[in-house]
Amino acid sequence: MKRSRGKTINQEMNLTNMIDVVFSILIVFMISAPLMSQGVKVDLPKAEAPTMQQEKLLKVSITKKREIYIADMKVEFPNFRNIFKSLWDGNMAVVINADESVDYGLVMKVVSLVQQAGVTKLGFLTLPGDDKIQK
Repeated sequence: MKRSRGKTINQEMNLTNMIDVVFSILIVFMISAPLMSQGVKVDLPKAEAPTMQQEKLLKVSITKKREIYIADMKVEFPNFRNIFKSLWDGNMAVVINADESVDYGLVMKVVSLVQQAGVTKLGFLTLPGDDKIQK
C-alpha cells in the first residue's frame, strides 16, 4: 500500500492552552489557600506581654464551651495527657490559647498537665492591651 503524499502533519504541540489552564489553577489555589487555614475561634484576653520568638510552637486551645484542642485537633480532657505527649517533640514551645471567659481552674489544670509532660517553654496568647491595669 502506498501512502498518499498530501499535506504534511504538523508535529509541534501547542502549549498555550495548557499553560492558560495551569495558571488558572494556580490562581485558584493562591486565592483559596489562606481561606483554608482557619483555627479554633477563641476570644483572647488583653494584656501587655513580650512576644515569643519561636519557630516551632504547639498550640493548646480552650474555647468558651470548654472544648480543648491540641494543634486544631479536638481532645477530650481524660485523653489530653497521652495525645499531648504524642504530639509534643520535647523541644517545642507550648502556647496556651484560652478564651477569656473560660474559668481559671480549667486553664490551670491544662497548664499542670502540660508542665507534667516536661514542657519548660510555656506561653499564653493574648491580645495587646489598650487599657492599663489599675492597682
